[in-house]
Amino acid sequence: MSDNDVMTAARTKTPEPAAAPTDPAAGPAVPARMGLRERKKLKTRVAIRDATYRLIREQGYEATTVEQIAEAAEVSPSTVFRYFPTKEDIVLTDEYDPLLEVELRARPADEPIVESLRHVLRRAVRLGFTEEPEVSRLRTTLMVEVPAVRSRMLESMSVTGRMLCRVIAERTGRDADDLEVRTFSMALIGALTEASAYWAEHDHEDDLGDLVDRTLDMLSAGFRA
Repeated sequence: MSDNDVMTAARTKTPEPAAAPTDPAAGPAVPARMGLRERKKLKTRVAIRDATYRLIREQGYEATTVEQIAEAAEVSPSTVFRYFPTKEDIVLTDEYDPLLEVELRARPADEPIVESLRHVLRRAVRLGFTEEPEVSRLRTTLMVEVPAVRSRMLESMSVTGRMLCRVIAERTGRDADDLEVRTFSMALIGALTEASAYWAEHDHEDDLGDLVDRTLDMLSAGFRA
């Protein structure tokens, strides 16, 4: 996961069916009752993403083209674009993305939203590093070093923000469009995105889970000089 690369777990364009529980040793979660067509689509998505990461490691992000990705994944360029509108989307999405809202909604209704996020993101970090630690490092490095990836990630944050607004509104009985709900949601996303950037900028030496805790602690208590 985009573990994440903390908030990449949160970035998904279209909610998918509720996912089955994930075993860290079993690989990416697969939505429950997935039919043959959905399994084929998932296989194609994974093949495209794996090919992309392999090519980027070998020759760099800018030198990697959609045509090369398509050839390596044994699909057509049009198929790549059907699954991922831009090359940046291939880097920024993963199969853990749809789980964030599902897992947040599964937390106790009276639990503070920051603590719910702490629980879910801690689990996401753990799963991401069990599944694909090098991918997590590569993704956050690209987020910091490649302007196009960073820009696309910032564009996608509004999707995650709206999801958090819905969850927070349900928890608090407020409207999802309230200014306070919206600003708190985006503050959370922005802070966690910066935690990912900090992690990459410091050569991934810190424990990402610890950075998540520090970030959420600061948001809960406020900044102290």
